[in-house]
Amino acid sequence: MSTHSLQAISPLDGRYSSKTKALIPYFSEEALIRFRVQVEIEYFIALVELPLPQLSDFDTSIFEVLRKLYTEFSSDDAQNIKNTEKVTNHDVKAVEYFIKEKFEDLGLQKYKEFIHFGLTSQDINNTAIPLSLKAAINDVYVPQLLELKAKLSALAADWKDIPMLARTHGQPASPTRLGKEINVFVVRLEEQFEQLNNIKNAAKFGGATGNFNAHKVAYPAIDWKAFGTQFVEGKLNLHHSFPTTQIEHYDHMAALFDCLKRINTILIDLDRDIWTYVSMDYFKQKIKEGEIGSSAMPHKVNPIDFENSEGNLGIANALFEHLSAKLPVSRLQRDLTDSTVLRNIGVPIGHTIVGFQSTLKGLNKLLLNESKFKEDLENNWAVVAEALQTILRREGHPNPYETLLSLTRTNEAVTKESITKFIESLDISEEIKAEMRKITPSNYTGI
Repeated sequence: MSTHSLQAISPLDGRYSSKTKALIPYFSEEALIRFRVQVEIEYFIALVELPLPQLSDFDTSIFEVLRKLYTEFSSDDAQNIKNTEKVTNHDVKAVEYFIKEKFEDLGLQKYKEFIHFGLTSQDINNTAIPLSLKAAINDVYVPQLLELKAKLSALAADWKDIPMLARTHGQPASPTRLGKEINVFVVRLEEQFEQLNNIKNAAKFGGATGNFNAHKVAYPAIDWKAFGTQFVEGKLNLHHSFPTTQIEHYDHMAALFDCLKRINTILIDLDRDIWTYVSMDYFKQKIKEGEIGSSAMPHKVNPIDFENSEGNLGIANALFEHLSAKLPVSRLQRDLTDSTVLRNIGVPIGHTIVGFQSTLKGLNKLLLNESKFKEDLENNWAVVAEALQTILRREGHPNPYETLLSLTRTNEAVTKESITKFIESLDISEEIKAEMRKITPSNYTGI
C-alpha cells in the first residue's frame, strides 16, 4: 500500500485499491474525460458522414487520426483539460476547447466550430457515462460474477450427494443435500443475470431541452431525430432515449442498479448461510501460514471473508438504492442533482467487486467436515416422522399425523431405536413396515 493509499478517505482507493484498480479505466475522473472526448470525436465524424454542407470537403482519411485523441488519451491530456476547467469552471467546455486545440494543431481550424455543434453538456455526459458504465459491467463486473457463479456451480456438483439436516425457523427439518442448497444460489444468480442482460444501456442526445432546437434552426431540412438515433445506436451501441428533457431520465440505469442490488442481496444471503454452516462446524477453513484469526484467542479461524463480503455488499446496496431512487427524479427540464450523484456510480460497483472477491476467497478456503453432517443427521431421527406419516396417509391409516405427533412431541429424544419400536407397533403389513425401516435421516433427501 502506497503512502497515497494510506491517506485515502475511501477504502476503495486505500485498503481495497488492489481489488478495485480494474475499475479505474471506467470510473475515474480521467476515464470520464476520455469517454467525453470519445463522444465528441465520434459526433464530429457523424456530422461529416451526414454530411453537413460545410463539412463536405473534410478529408475522411483523417478520421483515424481524430480517433487517436481518445484511443491514445493520456493522463497528461486529462490534466491539460482539468487545467482548462479551472478557468472555464465547466468540465465539458474544457473538453471542447481541448479538441479545438488539437484541430488547430492538425491544421483543421476551419472545422473546429462543428465540435460540440448544437449540443448541451448533457448530450456528452448522458452518452459518456452510459458508455463507461456499460464497458465496466461487461469488462469487469460480469467476468467476476461469472467466476463466482462457476465456483458455486462446481461446489454444488462436488457436494451433490452430501446429505444434510435442513433447518427451517432454525429447527431441524426434512433433510436435504448440501449440493442442492448451493445450487439454489446458482439458479437465483442465473435468473438475475438473464434480467441484467435485458436491461438497456440508454443515452440522451437531443440538445438543450431534448428537442434538437439548435440543430433544427441551423439545418431545418435534416431529420435530426433520425440522426440522433443513428448516432447513439449505430455509433455508440447504446439505446437512444427519446423524447427527453435536458437529461436522460435514467429509468433504465435505475433498473440496472436495482438488478445489481438484487444480485448482491442473493450473495448476502449466501454469505450468511455459509457463515452459519461454519459456526455449526459443517466446514473447517484452510489456514494460511502466519495468519492470525484473533488477537486474543489463538484457536480461532474466523469466517472473515464472508463477513467482509456481507459488509461491502451492504454498503453497495445502500448506494444502489439511492441511485435508483434519486436519478429518475429531476425538477422540470433538469436540475443539477444528477451530476454529483452520477460521479459516484463507480463506488457501489467497487464495493460489489470487493464483496465478490471476498466471497470467492471464502469459498476457496472451505473444507468439508463430513462427519459433522452425519452426526447431526444421526442425532435427529425425528425428521423421518414426516416420511412415516405420509406413507400412513397413503395407506389410509387413521390419524397418521396425530399418531406421529405423539411420538415426536415428547421430552424424550427420538432415536433410531424409538422410531423402529414405533414402526413395529403399527397395525400395518410387514411389507409397509419394511418400506419404513429403510428410511433414515441420511437417505430421506427427496429428489
